[in-house]
Amino acid sequence: MSITIHTVQYAESFLREDLIFRGGSRERELPIVFCLYLIETEGKKILVDAGCKTMPGFDIRNFSSPVEALRREGFSPEEITDLVITHAHHDHIECAKDFPGALVHIQREEAARAQKRQYLPTELTLNLFDSAFHICEGVDVLCIGGHSIGSSIVTVAAEHTTYVIAGDECYKQECLIRQIPTGSSVCPEKSQAFIQTYRAPEYTVLLAHDRNKTKGNQL
Repeated sequence: MSITIHTVQYAESFLREDLIFRGGSRERELPIVFCLYLIETEGKKILVDAGCKTMPGFDIRNFSSPVEALRREGFSPEEITDLVITHAHHDHIECAKDFPGALVHIQREEAARAQKRQYLPTELTLNLFDSAFHICEGVDVLCIGGHSIGSSIVTVAAEHTTYVIAGDECYKQECLIRQIPTGSSVCPEKSQAFIQTYRAPEYTVLLAHDRNKTKGNQL
């Protein structure tokens, strides 16, 4: 089956180093980006995270709304069949309401937090999972639980690698290279385990807040 992953970048900003790396400096900020990923398969267009329109406390640059960014890539929000929310933090879920026709896949405990904060309108159709969920051939969702209690990743199996769309389980490629997990974790042990597992050469990790080279790559 043919699968294509599209990187959709919609903003840039900065984040404190101690949040990006455990043990980093509170005085230093590093550049970050805001990315979504669109997995295009036969019969499905799966968007990983919904993005945000606001980000209080952040100096946002080169911003366009996630819907506008998708349109630049040639996709409309009505085309999205599935929306995976990796976790219920503002910048990953605020725009879920812009995809009312999508089936929303979200870990059960993350959904409970999202509903308390009114991120998931009642008109959205939810698929709640606990530890893992199989979306379609080659595409799976797995709860890691490092960054937040139900923080999840999406894996996409290809011929020569498995792509891992990491949400916020990892902020920078340097985290993988240096084997240092994020400094923003509810469970540092699970964050460390994520780094140790997915830094292996059989995986290609795609990040929400670091620049990635894949752009419309057919797998």
